[in-house]
Amino acid sequence: MKVQKILLPVILLIAVLFPLISQNHYHKQILILVMIWSIAVYGLNIISGFTGQLSLAHAGFFAAGAYTLGILTSTYQMNFWLAFAAALAVTVTLSFVIGLIALRTRHHFFAIYTMCVGFIIYLVIDKWDEVTGGVRGLIGIPVPSPLGPVTFDTIESQYYFILFFLLGTIIAVKRIKDSLFGRTLFAIRGSEDLSKTIGINIMKNQLLAFVLSAFFAGLSGVLYAGFIRFLGPDISAITVTFEMLMYLLVGGIGTMTGPVLGTFLIVTVTQSLQFLEEYRMLIFGPIVVLIMLFYPKGLVGSYHSLKMYFSQRRPADAKRKIKEAG
Repeated sequence: MKVQKILLPVILLIAVLFPLISQNHYHKQILILVMIWSIAVYGLNIISGFTGQLSLAHAGFFAAGAYTLGILTSTYQMNFWLAFAAALAVTVTLSFVIGLIALRTRHHFFAIYTMCVGFIIYLVIDKWDEVTGGVRGLIGIPVPSPLGPVTFDTIESQYYFILFFLLGTIIAVKRIKDSLFGRTLFAIRGSEDLSKTIGINIMKNQLLAFVLSAFFAGLSGVLYAGFIRFLGPDISAITVTFEMLMYLLVGGIGTMTGPVLGTFLIVTVTQSLQFLEEYRMLIFGPIVVLIMLFYPKGLVGSYHSLKMYFSQRRPADAKRKIKEAG
């Protein structure tokens, strides 16, 4: 706990000062992408880490937010901030309708159903050329409109803009985890039958978790569209969901620092291996496999397990020494 209290402010300070220290635009772009993906992974952590349900439609909700913003701003010339709000509203509404049906299933059936939903969203984006642009994609998405004297036309301003939303996401997810609602989700993850016996409404709580998860995915998609300014149907592919899940598993599912840590490590490592082109996965793949084999709870989860092990071992060692001395 003491380490986290010191480490988190240090990481925050480094994140705030980085654009002022570094003049490398490429590194700033990579960190911006890390922050954007981290927001989506925090959303996935709510439904999968807190609630124990594996949603494979996460990339679909990410794409729904991104494409709604892109269509409204590039095709209909809507104000960025109005389109921003509309994109989140569309994502939340879509997830609510899907969740009402999906959450009537359980476990692997839920995963299969959401995977099918994600594939349907991909097909809609890929084939509806008149609206989404199909395989050509959407171009000409504007950067965020100025807020008074604050503009977002430089890499530094976009960095701080997205950092603001990442911090807001972390604070919101932390409050959810520490709230009665969060403890209810952990209880459902532990045992749905036991949760029912103490009066917990399983469907209501899981549906809220599903919608919140999709909200953060949509928020991440909106920020992605405003930063990249071009969208293609590949962002809704099932492989994108698996990448997000990999970020979460490597960092530590159900933890608070796992999503951002896993995303940072994997994105930076894959980018650093770009010079190997298609062969980079021959190196990166085994690394991920080894992490999952030796650290099944993720890096953060394994750290907590080791800390708990040594904290429990100290009193036992002390008692043994006292007994030997006596």
